[in-house]
Amino acid sequence: MVADRKTWVLVDGENIDATLGGSILGRRPQPEERPRWDRILSFAADAWNQDVRGLFFLNASTNLPMPFVQALLALGYQPVPLSGEPHEKVVDIAIQRTLQALRDREDDVMLVSHDGDFVDDVGALADGSRRLGVLAFEEFRNSAFAAIPGLRFYDLEFDVGAFDAQLPRVRIIPIDEFDPAQFLR
Repeated sequence: MVADRKTWVLVDGENIDATLGGSILGRRPQPEERPRWDRILSFAADAWNQDVRGLFFLNASTNLPMPFVQALLALGYQPVPLSGEPHEKVVDIAIQRTLQALRDREDDVMLVSHDGDFVDDVGALADGSRRLGVLAFEEFRNSAFAAIPGLRFYDLEFDVGAFDAQLPRVRIIPIDEFDPAQFLR
């Protein structure tokens, strides 16, 4: 491992929020059901035992949520507010460009998204010289990520512990983790 190597955590907040609200909860999340973004940075630092830099990509085409931006700064993220035309997926474009720029570095990358738009760019980083991870809700992660050699998968709720409340998810339980008491309530 290179001494100055770091892990870049690239957060597609729109994607995580949409999946959480639309696919898991079916409504706008309550405060305790929102991710604790600081835990994601801590998880990445602990998992790969090196410095972490978090980039949180925001679509600011219509407004910039300053309280949220200030909270991200306080948590150690660098907010990346973006704007563009209504038809442009500015967050996706920026994350793709960032993944492409990381090809010229030796750093490791953790992507926080389910979005298949990033599969090719993450795959291009899978040259065996760096660690790569995707943090997402396992059941909603784009299945094309599975074809990328060496890519590690982390579940935001179960591996990262990014939530204070248990989410109403149905997940496949490895038999070694099965506890019948969870179902006998």
